[in-house]
Amino acid sequence: MDKLSIQGGVRLAGETAISGAKNAALPLLCAALLTREPVTFSNVPRLNDIDTLLRLIAQMGVKVTRDGSTVTLDAAQLDNPLAPYEMVKTMRASILVLGPLVARCGEARVSLPGGCAIGARPVDQHIKGLQAMGAEIAVEHGYVHAVSRRLKGARLFTDMVTVTGTENLMMAACLADGETVIENAAREPEVADLAHCLIAMGADISGVGTDVIHIRGVERLHGATYRIMPDRIETGTYLCAIAASGGEGVLTGTVASTLDAVIEKLRDSGCDIVCSPDSIRIKAPARLNAVNVRTAPYPAFPTDMQAQFMALNAVAQGTAVIRETIFENRFMHAVELQRLGADIGIDGNTAVVKGVAQLQGATVMATDLRASASLVIAGLVAEGETVIERIYHLDRGYERLEDKLAALGAKVTRVA
Repeated sequence: MDKLSIQGGVRLAGETAISGAKNAALPLLCAALLTREPVTFSNVPRLNDIDTLLRLIAQMGVKVTRDGSTVTLDAAQLDNPLAPYEMVKTMRASILVLGPLVARCGEARVSLPGGCAIGARPVDQHIKGLQAMGAEIAVEHGYVHAVSRRLKGARLFTDMVTVTGTENLMMAACLADGETVIENAAREPEVADLAHCLIAMGADISGVGTDVIHIRGVERLHGATYRIMPDRIETGTYLCAIAASGGEGVLTGTVASTLDAVIEKLRDSGCDIVCSPDSIRIKAPARLNAVNVRTAPYPAFPTDMQAQFMALNAVAQGTAVIRETIFENRFMHAVELQRLGADIGIDGNTAVVKGVAQLQGATVMATDLRASASLVIAGLVAEGETVIERIYHLDRGYERLEDKLAALGAKVTRVA
């Protein structure tokens, strides 16, 4: 199993490009199941999660064509609306095929998904919404089995803000009979990206970017060509890496407006940040100031950036309080950061991070995708060598990590 070796203490400087967003690409690829016509996506990142989803879709009878960062999906011969456990056990986003399959095929059998071990992420909101639209659903032997001749428009209110739940129900509603209203909808940019793609495919959607989305069902959707948005979490991760090292750099091919909460926190830490339409320039002080963080649904501070800021605060001046309100088990990286010398205390959903002058290299283990990123950042600023084990988590969400960090001057090597 591959590991990552990092020789720390290098001040990062330079320029690197941001890839397409994993969290946008996964639902967008599932949206192609809604039409018999080909859909072409550009700016698709090369990630393990993307590869897994493409294999899953292919076994359903979908023709998959890939050329670099461009993927074309032709679901004209979709004939196997099944998502087996063997193919989805490592990736929670696989549940996103449920809505499109029920809407298009009238039936779906989808294994309850896996993914990162960061706490409960139930699919009950997906099931509740589809049932309100007339689907008959049974959960048996680890599978969600849904059947409906044609879904009916309904008024849906999710008990919690759920990104994948909003995406699943929005896709299903595109082919439903009548109007569907999703209240308490997620407002994340990735949800809006999916909506814009569905509109390009002929869907009738309004309220994009708000917490109330209206979808008027249509008889059919058609093919389209669509460019996937840049990855705001990858962007934030590299900004944190540069900032923690006291460096300066430029990230290209990204959109700063999707990352306002993160950029403001970095400015509070002492960073000078200049945003252009498709790039972000950052210059960090020799040592950052500690910044408090509280995660919450968009447009507030994203839970997917919490671990990276814990690493950043570990070497900042002062004490920071981090409150995690989205997932109840998302501080597992704290123990690994402590192995590097970080001073972190955990009390329930609150972490108190007291900045230290220097971290020390050590062998650590990644526990989930964003935890992996926090360990990379800590390793980049630690004295000596840091070895990160179980980096398959990183490969799920960061394209060409070693190459992009090398472009910024980091000394990072993948070892078997």
